[in-house]
Amino acid sequence: MPTAIVTGQPVPGSSLEGDLRSLGFDVRMAADTAEARNLIAAAPADGRVALVDARFVGHPHALRLGLTDPRFPLAAVPGAVTAQGSARQTLSRALEGQEQGQDETGGGTAVAVDSLPDRLVTALDAGGTPVHRPELGSLVAAVPADPQGRNEARQAVLAVDEEDVRLKSAVKSRDGFFTTFCISPYSRYLARWCARRGLTPNQVTTASLLTALIAAGCAATGTRPGFVAAGVLLIASFVLDCTDGQLARYSLQYSTLGAWLDATFDRAKEYAYYAGLALGAARGGDDVWALALGAMILQTCRHVVDFSFNEANHDATANTSPTAALSDKLDSVGWTVWVRRMIVLPIGERWAMIAVLTAVTTPRITFYVLLIGCALAATYTTAGRVLRSLTRKARRTDRAARALADLADTGPLGGALGRVLKRGLPGLAVPAVAFLGGAAVVACSALTGFGGWLPVVGALVYVLTSALATARPLKGSLDWLVPPFFRAAEYGTVLALAARADVHGALPAAFGLVAAVAYHHYDTVYRIRGDAGAPPAWLVRAIGGQEGRTLLVTVLAALLTASQFTVALTVIAVCVALLVLVESIRFWVSAGAPAVHDEGETA
Repeated sequence: MPTAIVTGQPVPGSSLEGDLRSLGFDVRMAADTAEARNLIAAAPADGRVALVDARFVGHPHALRLGLTDPRFPLAAVPGAVTAQGSARQTLSRALEGQEQGQDETGGGTAVAVDSLPDRLVTALDAGGTPVHRPELGSLVAAVPADPQGRNEARQAVLAVDEEDVRLKSAVKSRDGFFTTFCISPYSRYLARWCARRGLTPNQVTTASLLTALIAAGCAATGTRPGFVAAGVLLIASFVLDCTDGQLARYSLQYSTLGAWLDATFDRAKEYAYYAGLALGAARGGDDVWALALGAMILQTCRHVVDFSFNEANHDATANTSPTAALSDKLDSVGWTVWVRRMIVLPIGERWAMIAVLTAVTTPRITFYVLLIGCALAATYTTAGRVLRSLTRKARRTDRAARALADLADTGPLGGALGRVLKRGLPGLAVPAVAFLGGAAVVACSALTGFGGWLPVVGALVYVLTSALATARPLKGSLDWLVPPFFRAAEYGTVLALAARADVHGALPAAFGLVAAVAYHHYDTVYRIRGDAGAPPAWLVRAIGGQEGRTLLVTVLAALLTASQFTVALTVIAVCVALLVLVESIRFWVSAGAPAVHDEGETA
């Protein structure tokens, strides 16, 4: 149980102790700094501790935001400061400095602030220790100095509807039009309902996954009632998908496992639904597996464009661009914000479109519209980012270059060639060569008959060009395009060869292989976003790297019959899936895994 230490003389009529107990704290009283330090030392070694001024007046949710958020080692609101187990020693040192009349840096005199928690926060800031301060908005958190100020603070507390603020803060500050206006107005109340019944975000996330899988099963029946039920259940799954994040924000139930589940289940739900539609179409005599795989490839490449661009510019210096300035100016005109958010076809708009089309049309029409919509959205976003990159004057950092190299997923072949080539290519030649190499292997695979050796030649060229593209750090203005070009090349080659095989089961096997590899690439993204680096080198070597897998499937297509090739794709898919899933689960349930929470990006 976390420990809250109330410092100073108790104030008659204060609800502070009850508020802290309602938040799960074991409350202790400390008359002075020395007693507070002893109580911190006596608290459970790995538990959270909080110091709260006895004169604190404010909303319980302000205390909840400041003292219970698991994402931050140190956090504070006016009159209160908290430290998780990993930051306890830092807080204790600051407290010792206060006892000695010094700040944490060991020099000067104590800061002339009356509240001990506020003095500690000032000392931590002076020592360069980051302290999270949540955005309170209209919530009150204050330490009044006299009875009049206390009365004014209490009146301010009564003037604010705390529950309304809490419900509004449960919704993402930035989201799509459909989610904002069609889902969140009622899903936030569903989140509160779940919180009051003790449900966790992970349970809601799992329910969302199960609902989507049932929707995929309904679509797989191939009947009109099945398609209608699938559309309804897909929307229900999305409502639950919104609810889990809102529940986490409403009750501050953030966790590493929850972040991983939310991030990966979104992709699993959508791509499982694509497979369900393809199975349903097959029952009706229409083979749309190529369209389903194409939709998955396009959607994954869109995501990689987003991730690569954001990582390339995560901490770029001198990050200015006339295109970005124009975008900011457009954002100042209210309606353009929503139009631009809808154009990119985020998850809410996309799933709503898929659900409606499933219910009233056929899987083939659904995939045609989805492919056209996603292609237009990808063109819009990628063109804008290319313009920003070409017009901004920015210097990419080593961290950005490492992130792009990890996203590139270069294996042993490309790494060895890169070490031989050493110098690599200059400027815009890097993305150009990556594009041309990928286009060559996909074209050779798509435009020749199955069983020929031309795709192998194209793959060998691709191995060389991918090594050239990654031989030097990816710090060029458009080098963030290299990872999505690699994804399109690898996935597109698998699609083209499976389509050319033209035997039953080839495209579903290709769908499984691309899904397994895509999971590995998404897993890499979320590790990088959590500052945990790429998956271990042994895993990248074991599954061959993107250029190694591309070469392997072209060689297998040349050596094997179409039926044997289908079996080979299935075996590779199973092996890759087992390796990446076992390592991914091991990492994300380990104590050192980062918590990555999506607070505004559309997917």
